[in-house]
Amino acid sequence: MGVSLSPSSRGKGRRRSRRAAMAEINVTPLVDVMLVLLIIFMVTVTLPAVGVPIELPESRANPVEEVPDTVTVSIDGEGRIYLENEAVPVGGFPDALTAIGRGGDGKLPTLVLRGDRGLDYGRVMAVMGEMNRAGFTRIELVTDGSVSPP
Repeated sequence: MGVSLSPSSRGKGRRRSRRAAMAEINVTPLVDVMLVLLIIFMVTVTLPAVGVPIELPESRANPVEEVPDTVTVSIDGEGRIYLENEAVPVGGFPDALTAIGRGGDGKLPTLVLRGDRGLDYGRVMAVMGEMNRAGFTRIELVTDGSVSPP
């Protein structure tokens, strides 16, 4: 005679251990990703807006409010002209200015002039004169802040 176990009596003496599902989230990878994104953001914000390396002159002038519709014109130490980050070919500055065009409101954008401190004053004035001749009347000059009066 054998003993048979019915299905209902099989699991009675044994305890079935089931692991409960974990309700926790491992936040370490999330923190790592957020720190990397923060570092990338901090590095890119501190980069200059225009990539032309220029040693700006110093001035104690009060800063002006930034206007959203601006185009940056830079003149490096050798006198080469850059429109935003693109070098303008020799003699092509008037054509580059006419290609800028008017905004949606029909106004010309404000030109922001960045000139190297070692430039000849005549070179800067020639560039500004060409800007005026092209119809640009709002021109801002960019300088570094200075703590001592001239």
